[in-house]
Amino acid sequence: MLTLRQIEDYLRRLGLERQRPTREFLFALHRAHVERIAWQTIDIFAGKPVPIDDEGLVHHIIHQGGGYCFHLNGAFRRLLCALGYEVSLHRAGVQSHGQKPRINSFHVSLSVRLPIENDEDAKPQTWIVDVGLGDMPYEPIPLRFGVYKQGFHTYKLTQSGVITPGWRLEHDPQGIFTGVDIDPEAVQSMDEFIPKHHYLSSSPDSAWINLLLVQNRHKTGSNELRGCVYNRRDERGLIKNEITNRSEWFELLSDVFGEPLNHFSKHEKDGLWTKVLKTHEEWKRNRQNRDQAGEME
Repeated sequence: MLTLRQIEDYLRRLGLERQRPTREFLFALHRAHVERIAWQTIDIFAGKPVPIDDEGLVHHIIHQGGGYCFHLNGAFRRLLCALGYEVSLHRAGVQSHGQKPRINSFHVSLSVRLPIENDEDAKPQTWIVDVGLGDMPYEPIPLRFGVYKQGFHTYKLTQSGVITPGWRLEHDPQGIFTGVDIDPEAVQSMDEFIPKHHYLSSSPDSAWINLLLVQNRHKTGSNELRGCVYNRRDERGLIKNEITNRSEWFELLSDVFGEPLNHFSKHEKDGLWTKVLKTHEEWKRNRQNRDQAGEME
């Protein structure tokens, strides 16, 4: 359990005051989390991954850090439990474009059961809660198959084709991945996901080792920093900017994504920027070579 001080500090980062565990407060917590605490691979890219199985995780999130699903949903689950919510952990798998659906524990999802207020005979309501998916969702999704509009994105909750019974949350067609399949059976702790985190944060085969990716959401749009390319998307479309100025890049991280990198020394920031810029230049060269090859065909 979190201490009272940790709860206060966590809520302060979210810009909220403590309330009783209602549906309205759950929604406010979810919105604030995806707006203020970024999904990011910065720490992995920099070679200093944050563990997901100790008290350091909560400290990291409270003090201006971010992370990917294991960090974000792992910490958020602890906050929700401390606030009096009934929360379950679930094995899940993200389906990228061109890949098959799967449940492989490379994603952790949450569900929250809420009693229906003022009706003792009614069954509790269950919500899919996920602050660890980058550009989806902005608010909890009711565990009821259907279509849900949130800002400029439309999501669909259906029966999973991977496991029966199971849930599948399909992303908007404009999303950066296809969907997420979720095992409805709850797991008891984050131990299930520690080997997956070790792989994603240290294996040379991990997609995140050499990709710096930062994302957050707000009511009407989303932000993404992919290396040195800053993408802003809303109902009007996508705007891209190339950020190759060091000061501007770090200011963007802090001002837009809430990532001041307080846990980085100046030397570590220098190393991070050198790797970011080198990776970006290599990406541009490879893209240019592909374009030239295409013109010759």
